[in-house]
Amino acid sequence: MMTPRRSTFAASRTSADGFIVVVVLWLLGALSTLASIYSVYVVNTATGFAGYDDQLRADALVSAALELTAYQQLTQQQRPTSGQFGFRLGQAEIAVTFRSEAARIDLNAAPKQLLAGLFRALGAQPDEAEIYGDRVVAWRSAQPNDQDSEASAYRMARLGYQPRGTKFPHSHELALVRDLPMSLVERALPFVTVYSGRPQINVLDATPEVIAALPGITRGDLNTFLAQRDLSPENAKTLLPKEAQQYATLDGSKAVRVKVRVVFANGQRTSAEVVILFVENGEQPFAILSWHDDQNAMISDSRP
Repeated sequence: MMTPRRSTFAASRTSADGFIVVVVLWLLGALSTLASIYSVYVVNTATGFAGYDDQLRADALVSAALELTAYQQLTQQQRPTSGQFGFRLGQAEIAVTFRSEAARIDLNAAPKQLLAGLFRALGAQPDEAEIYGDRVVAWRSAQPNDQDSEASAYRMARLGYQPRGTKFPHSHELALVRDLPMSLVERALPFVTVYSGRPQINVLDATPEVIAALPGITRGDLNTFLAQRDLSPENAKTLLPKEAQQYATLDGSKAVRVKVRVVFANGQRTSAEVVILFVENGEQPFAILSWHDDQNAMISDSRP
């Protein structure tokens, strides 16, 4: 009579043991999954911190390049308006070029003749270039409310905004000026600034496109000037046609554009373009006006 009871007890125990085995296997599987997830998290976190570390190093190296540029500018009796140098720091090679913002056309200070000349040099028809020059001047100029025909034109065009009526805060606002083609704006951006503060351009450092914007200069005049300006820099203005000389200067500006290229030992590279303003009698020798870099898209230097 006792045998069936022992069999029932044994079967129950076997069933419980099987359930425990299943639970243990499930727990082991869950722990394995958690371990895999955690390992992926650790790898991603380490990778993220490595990228963040690269950004910190790049920022520090660009800052060092700016400090050295300022040192070169402030320790020389005659401040250079352009130059280049290189150095090695922290297992990275750094190449630096700098140029006065006076080498660009200032959107806030340049007369209409220079603005129209730039648009013409970049491919606009002469009549259209004159109109574009007028538009830029109108954008930055305040008008009495009863005479603000430019604001009325913006309303008629249904652009959804009015001309600023004061200085451009940055060069990219050129894209908002009425009637300017976007393709022309994109071509103009490398040659304009809002930081020079000069109505003239520094013809010693200016690019050929900027020199070509000078009124009265022909292609032959341009080629002659470019071939001879480095031979006699102190007389560079006299190489220009008389009509162009009043728009030219040999002086720089307090604002300098610094381009920095960093190549790390692992082959990665990054670059930055920074505009700094030298401050007289200030706590710091310079202030940063703009900073553009490509740290978020560092490029491997390896090539196929």
